[in-house]
Amino acid sequence: MALLFLPIMRWLRTKGLPKWLSIGVVIGIIALILKLFGELIKLSSREIINADSNFFQKAESKFTLLIGNVESFLGIERIGNDNVLLHYLSQANVFGNFGNTLDFIGDTLTMALMTIFFGVLLLMDSFNFERVLTKAIFKSKSMSIRTFLKIEKDIARFLIVKFLVSFGTGVGFSIACYSFDVSFPIFWGVFAFLINFVQMVGSVISVVLLSIFAFVEIEAYTVLLAFSLIITGVQVLFGAVLEPIFMGKTFSLNVVTVLVMLMLWGFIWGVPGLIMAIPITVILKIILEQIPSTRMMAEMMSGGSKV
Repeated sequence: MALLFLPIMRWLRTKGLPKWLSIGVVIGIIALILKLFGELIKLSSREIINADSNFFQKAESKFTLLIGNVESFLGIERIGNDNVLLHYLSQANVFGNFGNTLDFIGDTLTMALMTIFFGVLLLMDSFNFERVLTKAIFKSKSMSIRTFLKIEKDIARFLIVKFLVSFGTGVGFSIACYSFDVSFPIFWGVFAFLINFVQMVGSVISVVLLSIFAFVEIEAYTVLLAFSLIITGVQVLFGAVLEPIFMGKTFSLNVVTVLVMLMLWGFIWGVPGLIMAIPITVILKIILEQIPSTRMMAEMMSGGSKV
């Protein structure tokens, strides 16, 4: 976030604005972005709350029928006559884990706010990344400045392209839902936009969850298949075609590197770690490329199948 706004800070400083006022402008931009996201979430939540109760009854009956067919196929005999969905939800201890879910949401919000806080600190020059590169890695001020500017440029491009690609994916999902009369199109658009920031994993989750949801509302299986293919096509178009074109060679990382980094930073930092895993990896790769003895490691990170 700091690397994204540093060019704006420098531009404001060239216009004669003092540092405190430049920080205020950046904070205002961040607050405006968060406000827009909040309004979208409120709109999608209102859409779900105002939904017809018949939908939930239909969802229950359809999943009950599906689970019954699976039980018959696998030869499972369920003891008791309780509700099928309640039976399996209780077996999975979904209700018992509700408190853990709330804790997870709270931790995620806390980490996101702390990320914004430290981003603002970076913009205030409380932590000089270029100086750290000079002291700890390169020992040469010119090389550290060159590396820092490359990192700043590439990360800013990554975040801008990722935002536009995710926005296009969200709009595509909403249009598909409107076209096939699938409920909550705004919610699914916002969900696809947000989850798409998690590289590779997010696109799969959004397509699978929306296809399962559409299973409830779309009666004809041919129409359901067409809907699933369309939203998959939207993901492929934006994520597998347009995103690599706009990202360029800098972000060519092989699948193994991406998966390992997603697991590592997801474990360390939770949801923010999943979102920032690729930018962190790109920073590491750029630094390794500048050192002759580690250049081979950078090439290994981008070799083979790329994303």
